[in-house]
Amino acid sequence: MLDALITSKTRIKLLLKFFLNSSSESYLRNLEEEFGESTNAIRVELNKFEQAGLLNSRSSGNKKLFRANTLHPLFSDIHNLLLKHIGFDQIIDKVVTNLGQVEQVFLVGKFAKGIDTEIIDLIFMGEGVNKNYLVELVEKAERLIKRKIRYLVFSQIEMKDYLLQRPTTDFLLLWERE
Repeated sequence: MLDALITSKTRIKLLLKFFLNSSSESYLRNLEEEFGESTNAIRVELNKFEQAGLLNSRSSGNKKLFRANTLHPLFSDIHNLLLKHIGFDQIIDKVVTNLGQVEQVFLVGKFAKGIDTEIIDLIFMGEGVNKNYLVELVEKAERLIKRKIRYLVFSQIEMKDYLLQRPTTDFLLLWERE
């Protein structure tokens, strides 16, 4: 979907990196290794995003670190567009609504760090989750979004322990019971 709107693959990778998880921060050489692209192509796109106010930067030693500008008026729109592009909106709609006592759903793994991959890692936090129904719903969601989904079901205590051991860039809250 995004490929039709945005022709630059580097730009799409940067959007995913910084706007999927707003706590994600990186510098040019790190992005070069992660994306497998030339620093020049990445630098051009980073400069465009920074000039447009979509990215903020700061210096740390000899590195210039970039991060999404969450105060930009388009931040939430871009974030939501990326969630739809990946299919998270469909996962949530199809999987969580009739699953039981799910309190929160977290995105973990590469996607939480803004790296596009064929596998989506999720953690469902709650008590009494119907795991048989979850398997059935995940299979349906995989067909809809054409990606594989790996998942874990944690209790509230297990989730708290998991979150305490990880930096905030390793997980992203996708859904929470109101």
